[in-house]
Amino acid sequence: MGGRVQGKVALVTGGASGIGRGCAEKLAAEGAVVVVTDLQDEKGAEVVAVIGKAGGKAEYLRHDVTDEAAWEQVVGEVKTRHGRLDILVNNAGIGLGGSILDMTLADWRKQTAVNLDGVFLGVKHAIPLMRVSGDGGSIINMSSVAGLKGAPMLAGYCATKGGVRLFTKAVAMECANAKDGVRVNSVHPGIIETPIWLSIVNPLNPGANAPPDLDAMSSMAVPLGVKGFPEDIANGVLWLASEESRYVTGAELVIDGGLSVR
Repeated sequence: MGGRVQGKVALVTGGASGIGRGCAEKLAAEGAVVVVTDLQDEKGAEVVAVIGKAGGKAEYLRHDVTDEAAWEQVVGEVKTRHGRLDILVNNAGIGLGGSILDMTLADWRKQTAVNLDGVFLGVKHAIPLMRVSGDGGSIINMSSVAGLKGAPMLAGYCATKGGVRLFTKAVAMECANAKDGVRVNSVHPGIIETPIWLSIVNPLNPGANAPPDLDAMSSMAVPLGVKGFPEDIANGVLWLASEESRYVTGAELVIDGGLSVR
C-alpha cells in the first residue's frame, strides 16, 4: 500500500471495468477510500472485492450518470458515509462509431448524455461537497485523443470528448476565481485496451463486424508502437488526484504514446 492519496475520499464513475477500474484500484492502493459507481453491478462488486482483498477500502453504488437525481443520491451517500469528497474521476463513457450520415439522432443524444451530460452533472454536484471540507479537491474528467483531433467514423464521439476538454478548462477557471481549492483537469487516453473498442468501428476495416486489432492499430499509428493499458491512465489520474499536482488546473494530460503528435 502506498500513501499518495492517503485519507482522501474518491468517487470514480464507470469504475467497474476498463480505465475506471484501473483508476479505482490505483487510488485505493495509494490510500484513498474509493466509491465505485457503474451500472454493471456484478463487475462493480468484483472490483470492490479485489480492492478489499488487496487491503484497500472501496464500496459500490449503482449509478446512471445521465440522471441528475441519481447524482444527487450518490453524492448524498458519499456525504452521509464519509462527510467529504476529495477526488472525482468523471470516467463513465461510451463510444458509438460509424458514419455521421448513418448515426441516428437517438444515438447522438445517447452518447452526448453519457459522455458530456454525465461530466457536467458530476462537476455540478461534486464541487459543493468538495468545498465543505475547506481543503478543495481534484476533479479529473476523462476525455480522449479524440477530444484533441478529428477521427473518421467517430464524429459524434469526438464532439463529446472535445466538449469535455473545453468544459474542463472553463470550470477550472470558475473554481480558480472562487479560490475554493478545487482543481479541474482532463485526461486524454490514446489506444488503450478497454471494452469500449467493442462498440467502435474498426478504422482499418470499417466494414468488418469484429472489433479492431489494437496491436495492429498501435503498430501503424502510435509512435511508441504499442497500445496502452488502463494502468497507464490510472498512473496519470493518481498524479492529478494527489498533492503532487497542486499547481495544475485547467490542463490536459495526454497519455497516448505520441499518437496525437504524429
